[in-house]
Amino acid sequence: MCVIYLSQPEEYMSKYVIQSKRGAPPRGAYAQGWRAGDFIFVTGTGPIDPFTGKLVGESIEQQTEQTISNISAILEADGASLSDVVKVTVHLGDTSLFARYNTVYARRFSQPYPVRTTVGSDLGHAPDMLIEIDCIAYRPRKTSPKQMSTSKKKIVRRRG
Repeated sequence: MCVIYLSQPEEYMSKYVIQSKRGAPPRGAYAQGWRAGDFIFVTGTGPIDPFTGKLVGESIEQQTEQTISNISAILEADGASLSDVVKVTVHLGDTSLFARYNTVYARRFSQPYPVRTTVGSDLGHAPDMLIEIDCIAYRPRKTSPKQMSTSKKKIVRRRG
């Protein structure tokens, strides 16, 4: 038998919704983002102006800029930035636009780049939208030792 005691700050295990007025407003039944422990999950967002709710840009370059700005705003609402992003999923309405979108992406994200999947998708739910991006960021929550309360959990593993 092996006994392991794990101590995890409860603060790190919390989850909550992230909303930003500077990010694209949801167009359905979903949140802009969620914090779960040290991870931030940002919903698939497109080139929507956060103030007017209208599509921004006709070119893939303009739409990529706006989409990444929307993601950045949601991350910043919880103290993170694009440099904290570890995983990105990109949906392109036309995969022949990859090189042009990638130029903007490479400028907005810094090395080492996040892992990324780019796929062709039907973005017909939003006419004229060429791109949608979601991401996952890793940003440990900063708390002072006084704020952290710990709980111990005993795990028993039996061999046999």
